[in-house]
Amino acid sequence: METSTQSAQKAAELLDAVGPAFSRLRRTAALNVETQVSRKDMTRTLVLNIVQDGPDGNGQEITVGVVGERLAVDPSVASRMVSDCISAGYLVRAASQRDGRRTILVLTDEGLEMLSRFRSHQRAAYERITLDWPAQERLEFARLLIKYVDSIADLQQGQ
Repeated sequence: METSTQSAQKAAELLDAVGPAFSRLRRTAALNVETQVSRKDMTRTLVLNIVQDGPDGNGQEITVGVVGERLAVDPSVASRMVSDCISAGYLVRAASQRDGRRTILVLTDEGLEMLSRFRSHQRAAYERITLDWPAQERLEFARLLIKYVDSIADLQQGQ
């Protein structure tokens, strides 16, 4: 029979393993599934998702600066990433309706299609990775992962 001390030790070990697991996840190369997505397009989807997610608060518009803030990159890096998405036809610059001097970012139909293809790729990868899992575990992990990411967003908005 497991004591409360042993149970607490196992819980601590499990929680301590989360950080290294995230590091391994980040280092993992893209899983080879039927619909391939290039590394360049994976990077582009980071920007496209930010534009699609839209503003965090009232009055905010999606600009290159917001992209840089959300990706935690220098403004020059964000500008190059956005320019690449524009060159690829996934984004356009538009005048802000709040301040005509400001330029905002808007998804094109091609950008929306790119996001749709990438989400199909992500789902296929998730289903392949969790193929051996019971259906209930697969759905519960998906639910908890979304809850985790939403909690991060809530914390960031409260800063």
